[in-house]
Amino acid sequence: MWRAGAPDGPGPCAPRPARSYCADMIRFEQVGKVYPDGTTAVDGLSFEVAEGELMTLVGPSGCGKTTTMMMVNRLIEPTSGRILVDGEDISGVDPVKLRRRIGYVIQQVGLFPHRTVLDNTATVPALVGWKRARARERAAELLDLVGLDPKTYGSRYPAQLSGGQRQRVGVARALAADPPVLLMDEPFGAVDPVVRERLQNEFLALQERVRKTVLMVTHDIEEAVRMGDRIAVYGEGRIEQLDTPAAVLGTPATPYVAQFVGSDRGLKRLSVTTIEAEDLEEPPLPGDACGSGGRGPAAGGGGPVGGGAGRDGRAARLGGGGRAAVGRGAGDGGLAGPPDGGVGTGGRPAEAGVQRDAPARRGVGGGAGRGPVPGGPDAREAP
Repeated sequence: MWRAGAPDGPGPCAPRPARSYCADMIRFEQVGKVYPDGTTAVDGLSFEVAEGELMTLVGPSGCGKTTTMMMVNRLIEPTSGRILVDGEDISGVDPVKLRRRIGYVIQQVGLFPHRTVLDNTATVPALVGWKRARARERAAELLDLVGLDPKTYGSRYPAQLSGGQRQRVGVARALAADPPVLLMDEPFGAVDPVVRERLQNEFLALQERVRKTVLMVTHDIEEAVRMGDRIAVYGEGRIEQLDTPAAVLGTPATPYVAQFVGSDRGLKRLSVTTIEAEDLEEPPLPGDACGSGGRGPAAGGGGPVGGGAGRDGRAARLGGGGRAAVGRGAGDGGLAGPPDGGVGTGGRPAEAGVQRDAPARRGVGGGAGRGPVPGGPDAREAP
């Protein structure tokens, strides 16, 4: 684990809470890149990445996502527009000095094979002029942060580490000089699925502590959804949609985005949907198909989902009593519920359900109530 005593991470069914951000750390203003042969890699990109935000760039091969990331540290120079990092136009910054204050993690890690793990991690602090003792102390601190005991692993060489361990050293090295920005190019692509999921969880736990501004490139929509505060879905050289994971999955902006995120996007969306406490009302009592009565203002006793209780003047979202719009349970008019109805207790009668202790007329589809629509062939009288 990258954090001593920490759990495995949020996992696919535990979405992280939404965050609010203030200042833009990275800003693209009409940035384009055209190669000498006329190939347009990216065209007119304009977006911002807030301080402390993790944005994932996702799309098929050749769509321009890696080009976008590499223009931030000037490994690739744009042909139009401008890029600002922490409010400064990077075209006027020395490229070497710029790169030393931007962390960079790549798929193949890029550790120096002839240097120990500790010396690899201390590379950037040494380059920017830190004293050797201070650089090595910082390296040991970062190794410990990513779950590698410096006393055990510090003297080893990269060839003596597993793929996951090398990836952790790569992240530690990128963070060693405490850069405000971290660029990650397919950082977990070179390990097996089990290790990849563990590294993703551990990086999210680490990000909660260090809160860097991160641009992460991936071709995997599931990784993008899992990792990103926001997702930029790339088409051919342009961003088709830039939004939160829930918005991209729930309301794709274009047919291309809908096709890219997949037909199972509804299932993926469950991993980024937060369930509020009021969604978890008490279950119905034994023998009560609809739960207890109540008078909620919206979707209570038979709201869109059914099963629970509306109380204290408001309806349950997963609900029993209250004013039913659709579904089973006690309600006060509204539309009809399913044919098999159910039994509610207390409250006003519903169309789809038999209401105890209250007079009722025939409802719709096998239940009694005072709904506006006459009962069907299977309707029953309330006692």
